Amino acid sequence: MAMDLVTEGKMDCMKGVRHLCESGITRVPKKYIFPASDRPDKNGRGDSINKCEIRLPTIDLARLRTRERPSVLEAMAKACSEYGFFQVVNHGIPYELIKEMVNVGKRFFELPFEERSRYMSSDIRAPVRYGTSFNQVNDGVLSWRDFLKINCQPLPSLLPQWPSSPKEFRERAVSYAKESRSLFMDLMDAILETLGVEKSSVLEELENGSHIMVVNCYPACPEPNLTLGMPPHSDYGFLTLVLQDEVQGLQIQHGDEWLTVDTIPNSLLVNVGDHLEIFSNGRYKSVLHRVLVNASKSRISVASLHSLPFERVVSPSPELVDEDNPRLYDDTDFAAFLDYLASRETKHKNFLDSRKLTRGKPPAG
Repeated sequence: MAMDLVTEGKMDCMKGVRHLCESGITRVPKKYIFPASDRPDKNGRGDSINKCEIRLPTIDLARLRTRERPSVLEAMAKACSEYGFFQVVNHGIPYELIKEMVNVGKRFFELPFEERSRYMSSDIRAPVRYGTSFNQVNDGVLSWRDFLKINCQPLPSLLPQWPSSPKEFRERAVSYAKESRSLFMDLMDAILETLGVEKSSVLEELENGSHIMVVNCYPACPEPNLTLGMPPHSDYGFLTLVLQDEVQGLQIQHGDEWLTVDTIPNSLLVNVGDHLEIFSNGRYKSVLHRVLVNASKSRISVASLHSLPFERVVSPSPELVDEDNPRLYDDTDFAAFLDYLASRETKHKNFLDSRKLTRGKPPAG
């Protein structure tokens, strides 16, 4: 009987955090309890985890189309090199669409488990995947997160596989995906200009590049000081555009501190991914970030991860490598990242570290 209860508990964990909450739990299951050194508040004081806040650099994209463009580009370059994050305002995505995308994402996770579970898979390469934690198969400790991952490129062939419930989901998600992709291209045009590299060929590849959208749900947690919504990690692509509801939770590592991001209403967060750090030969930083949970409110976010086509190899730009600036990273591609994700627990920024070369050492091959 005891073994049956243990097995049942493990199966419930694999069904996700929403399923656990719907069952009425009042304590965090052992599988979700992080080691003391990895918890959001190492001293066990749950009231202190949100006190260190940061207002990230804010980029007004409307100013890019004025005579102020040089100063905006300078601010963007500084944000990418010092923080690896910035937030954008006047980004052109309609406010109503932002609200609708958050709302329809929230309603997806409110569907009965039987409906959500239609998309549940442990295959990290699945074009549409409902899952839990970070990597539910390999994570030694599970994270307090459920997610819906949808591949958005090429949209016409993938759209029929997207969830059809709630009934507005596909319409809202398609509209938001198109707006997100357009914004990504505008941002990359500006970022490539700050790097001083030739833009046209890179932008052409990015135009046909990969786009994955992840809708995250972080349910209210009975013991938030024991777990994390997501452990420290960095994102694989060029840029990730993050849409959040009003509930705080995202933290970035800045120096030796974890700082809670204080966002401006109707803004989007933008963070540098591993591929952009590699392409920029280390000039721009893909930084570690994590997600806190809280005891009273669920949190929804929508992350749009953009990069080159999946099969494309990412290398440092030849224009940013010379005798004074030796190549710092080996080549990589999306398949290498997926292999890494499938093979080990992703607690730290090990994938990007695995791409780093010894300074001055010529790349293998």
